[in-house]
Amino acid sequence: MKYLEDYSRMRARTEALCEPLKIEDYVVQPMVDVSPPKWHLGHSTWFFETFLLIPHMKGYTVFNPSYNFVFNSYYETVGRRVVRTDRGNLSRPTVIEIYEYRRHVDRAMESFLLKAHDPGISEIIVLGINHEQQHQELLLTDIKYILGNNPLMPPYSSEQSESREKPSQNPSMIKQDEGVYKIGHSGLGFCFDNELGNHKVYLESFEISCSLVTNEEYMEFIQDGGYQDFRHWHSAGWEWVNTEKISAPMYWHQIDGQYHNYTLGGLVFVDPGKPVSHISYYEAAAFAAWKQMRLPSEFEWEAASSRFDWGERWEWTASAYLPYPRYQRSPGAIGEYNGKFMVGQQVLRGASVATPEGHSRCTYRNFFPHNARWQFTGIRLAK
Repeated sequence: MKYLEDYSRMRARTEALCEPLKIEDYVVQPMVDVSPPKWHLGHSTWFFETFLLIPHMKGYTVFNPSYNFVFNSYYETVGRRVVRTDRGNLSRPTVIEIYEYRRHVDRAMESFLLKAHDPGISEIIVLGINHEQQHQELLLTDIKYILGNNPLMPPYSSEQSESREKPSQNPSMIKQDEGVYKIGHSGLGFCFDNELGNHKVYLESFEISCSLVTNEEYMEFIQDGGYQDFRHWHSAGWEWVNTEKISAPMYWHQIDGQYHNYTLGGLVFVDPGKPVSHISYYEAAAFAAWKQMRLPSEFEWEAASSRFDWGERWEWTASAYLPYPRYQRSPGAIGEYNGKFMVGQQVLRGASVATPEGHSRCTYRNFFPHNARWQFTGIRLAK
């Protein structure tokens, strides 16, 4: 019973994010990292059906046995699945059928959540809610990529802001003293397993910016030839810039000599005072080098996080995504959630304007490949 309100509110928000869409928008997959909106709707529903209703609700009737193949994402334990790149080729099931699937599972979940459950099942319920909140953020950023790569650049919604109204007025840099700091989640409250393993780290004294890098600051990097100067770039980043012909953040377009930015509200002039967004790790590191500074480690970020505002952009760190001491994967399919991705990824900290309220915390460890830009990623400098 205690989870029913959270579940219902969360499920309603997912569908509210899709309200501005036209039916054709639900199916498009312009690149491998982007999933069609209707797939997000189905996959997040499949999670509750697969990990809660089928194994734990007596008498539950599976909506469609074929959906396990269609909506399984990467869980080897659960069986075969549609190749990720082919999600946009699925004209069936239809959008209407997927919404019927959601109604079917929601009715069963409402009955299921009215009953008391042992701690193990309760943990999966909470994980499922947080899992769909992750997909709410992915859904919004995927929708932006779908519409932003349409030559018409149609707006999604004028009501969806991409930044706060009032920028931080804090001093430019704060100093964090040398010392031993506790890192990782502890105490009550939900966290993902990659946040566990609370441990101590020693940090030299450092300085970290109170504010994110703005569009104006990043424009100076562009105008100074930052994308043409190999000295600022990692070798892999320099190869990426030249191979992909990157010359500005994602969604920036130079029109009649002025930079415009595709936003969820449509195409607008780049606002110099807003935090730069949709930046890869390669670009973030190159900008930091150009400024003769660096990106903070994830441990520095966490140690200082109570002293600056965060939550507007996912912030690249200098830390590779690796397990904490004493990290252990959970048994079964749930153990595939984070651990198997701990290679070739970079840690981001904080949250973004697309993150559902209350979903993040200072110990949250997001992770993406070094060239990822379609999320609301930004830059905070350190030295």
